[in-house]
Amino acid sequence: MRSHKILGLLEGGDRRSVGRADEVAALVSRNPKLFPRLFAGLWSDDPLVRMRATDAAEKVTRTAPQLLQPYKAELLGLLAESALGEPEFVESDQQPVQKRVRRSSKQVVQQPIQQEVRWHLAVMVPRLKLIPAEAQRVASQLTVYLEDRSSIVKTFALQGLWELAQQHASVRPLVLELLERAARSGTPAMRARSRKLLAHLARTG
Repeated sequence: MRSHKILGLLEGGDRRSVGRADEVAALVSRNPKLFPRLFAGLWSDDPLVRMRATDAAEKVTRTAPQLLQPYKAELLGLLAESALGEPEFVESDQQPVQKRVRRSSKQVVQQPIQQEVRWHLAVMVPRLKLIPAEAQRVASQLTVYLEDRSSIVKTFALQGLWELAQQHASVRPLVLELLERAARSGTPAMRARSRKLLAHLARTG
């Protein structure tokens, strides 16, 4: 399949459906050269394409995290701006991190990063090769995600923090504290995920 067809497979339907994201993930896993085109979908004008492209990219990089490394700056930028809770607009020679929507000749409104993108971002960013200072910033930003309105975003943030702690000892005390706190007073999904991760830590030391 030609690369320009990839994002077309992610169109249509509504936000309650992942559409053909699994099919696209399988396709890109078989042909990683298509990943740049899939990753570009994170900045599609179509919110359905954005959410499904992020979903597919997250699934592909579970087993091929090295595909994310060329996009380290873009991913860290997305995470940082979304953690601030502010609309994001960062331009590069390749693509904008966030789109601007013109409402009138005098008003420019920036689109927020949708929650479906945030929750996949939370587990993709820890797959990057990070220097210690970057890992500390990511841990701080994912901690902010724990205050998100979406329970799914919060739960994925816990998973991302745990995965980050596996690679960076400097963030482990913070992550352990956050997991213990979420196990006591988080949402039901957060409590379940935290207890599972804490049990894994207890088994592995």
